Amino acid sequence: MNVPASFHPLNRHLTVLKGGPGSEREVSLRSGAAVAAALRLAGAQVDEVEVISTEVHVPEGTELVFNLIHGTFGEDGGLQAVLGERGIPYTGEGEKESRIAFDKILTKKALERAGVPTPRSEILRAGEIPSIPLPIVIKAPRQGSSVGVHLIHDASEIAPALADCLLHGEEILVEELVIGRELTVGILGDQVLPVVEIKPNEGFYDYTNKYTKGATEYIVPAPLTPAETEAVQAVSLAAVRALGLRVYSRVDVLLAPAGPTVLEVNTIPGMTETSLLPKAAAASGLDFVTLCCRIAALSLSARA
Repeated sequence: MNVPASFHPLNRHLTVLKGGPGSEREVSLRSGAAVAAALRLAGAQVDEVEVISTEVHVPEGTELVFNLIHGTFGEDGGLQAVLGERGIPYTGEGEKESRIAFDKILTKKALERAGVPTPRSEILRAGEIPSIPLPIVIKAPRQGSSVGVHLIHDASEIAPALADCLLHGEEILVEELVIGRELTVGILGDQVLPVVEIKPNEGFYDYTNKYTKGATEYIVPAPLTPAETEAVQAVSLAAVRALGLRVYSRVDVLLAPAGPTVLEVNTIPGMTETSLLPKAAAASGLDFVTLCCRIAALSLSARA
């Protein structure tokens, strides 16, 4: 285990926050348990706190909060604001950056301003219909784990998809459906990790295919040409920089015949030992314990 010199977990008091009030609660509980176990292996004193609402108790003496709450509250800037007000250091991105990256509409605007390739899109509200020709993707813009994502090939599918997205908020993101290879790229500080290819056995990489064992094949490093790998990693890093991210994230990319295009950026990606970011880190020589310690070191540097 190669622990970064800037972070020595031995006897440090860390608190792992997991669960949360959102739709990704169960995944967060698994991520939190895995990271807590890794930090204990590294010699840290670790408290695990299961968060149920937006009320958060952080044990006294905590030197760093490891935020593993995916989605609502944990990833959208809400928890970051709470911890920031209390002066408690935490892992991951800051309040503003988290809020922008979690919101697919704000992310889209930031990518477009920076010239990062991303699918053509439009924003709808209740009563409006898409103007982009089929096939399209209809998304609830402030959900994670592919919740509220609908691939539309027939006009009869539009109304139910819009109705479902409106259950999650007033705005709807509609994108052209780009056909290409599904890839994801982990970013750790300035380090771009190996590309992972995602191959669902059926359909697209939705919530079921993400969290059903055996439903999806993951290949790391992805079988790409050197030029393709370089292009995918370059747009991924450009996306992270466009959003002002500094700590760690995972960028979802489609590799189409015309080149790579960025779909979204996750600032608190899954952190079980079989999740995609740890898989990519392992392919680059970083074991899970070292990855957790590296995230802690980068986070402390960002908070400073």
